[in-house]
Amino acid sequence: METLAPAASPPPVLILDTQVVMDWLVFGYQGMGALINALELGTVEWIGTPSMLDELKHVLGRGVAARWSPDLAHIEAVFARHCRMRPLPTLGHGRPRCTDPDDQKFVDLAIAERVDWLISRDKAVLALRKRVARLGPQILTPEPWCALWQARAN
Repeated sequence: METLAPAASPPPVLILDTQVVMDWLVFGYQGMGALINALELGTVEWIGTPSMLDELKHVLGRGVAARWSPDLAHIEAVFARHCRMRPLPTLGHGRPRCTDPDDQKFVDLAIAERVDWLISRDKAVLALRKRVARLGPQILTPEPWCALWQARAN
């Protein structure tokens, strides 16, 4: 009789906000090496929506990071390779509301998809930490997430 190996657990799921993606793909910020490594190895799953990529392209199109000469083709290739696109969810009125309407999409997706983490540097998103955590997802900045991830590995 053949025994079956237990199915591998799916990787934890996270969302990256626009600033975190820019830190990684535009500014080359080194303080999130564990996050970048986890994404590249596929030990975490990054999800997003087309509107999140559109927002990033809009921000870069405004010249916010012009002196870093962002490579839009590279950024789109990284999204295509690592970010699993989901449709933008529609949630009811009782959900936590972000003071910045442009950031609501990150919060809504985190709640709808029951992700493990929403990684953000945005003050409006970070202000929702406790309210969103009651629904499951943790909101963290990259550095604490990296420390948490490294501690899990040890």
